[in-house]
Amino acid sequence: SLLAGHRAGDVPVVHALLALMLLQASRLPARTDAGGDLLLLEQQDRSLWDRRLIALGMSSLARAAQGEELSVYHLQAGIASCHAAAASEADTPWPVILGYYDQLLHLTPSPVVMLNRTVALAKVCGAQAGLAELDRIQHEAALTGYYLLHATYADFHRQLGDSGKAKLAYARALALAGTAPERRFLQRRLEACGEGMA
Repeated sequence: SLLAGHRAGDVPVVHALLALMLLQASRLPARTDAGGDLLLLEQQDRSLWDRRLIALGMSSLARAAQGEELSVYHLQAGIASCHAAAASEADTPWPVILGYYDQLLHLTPSPVVMLNRTVALAKVCGAQAGLAELDRIQHEAALTGYYLLHATYADFHRQLGDSGKAKLAYARALALAGTAPERRFLQRRLEACGEGMA
């Protein structure tokens, strides 16, 4: 914020980066439960989100929009703002988020952006469309050993009611996960598949 408040830093890209940092930080208290286990966005208690940081982030994003520059930070902050402004998971404007990811992919065609875009695509078009997109991008070098690729496969299969394929994919993700909270989260998902969770 010191840089954004300085005359030399009073430029759209700096305000966009500040907006992104503020909006991401606003959700930190809700990202894990009391035991330190990871919570997905739809599982988070939104009353724990820091509304002051969200307001500051939205203000910075508005300042970032002054001018014609469109940076990666603008798009990432735009995605974060969609989540921050949604009162619930059901209120999340996924078509808008997918549009941001389309633009982000044009600016920075990284495998991780491709994977995140696939999640947004599935929210808009369904899990079957998400699976088709995963099949298209799975051979990207940075994704082959990435646990979230397999976790995303598993989640789409779970949504489609195929607990067998979901279980296999969760097991692959679990084998690749690096941290204890990631492994505990995936283990719970894997066990839920074994209980016939659809």
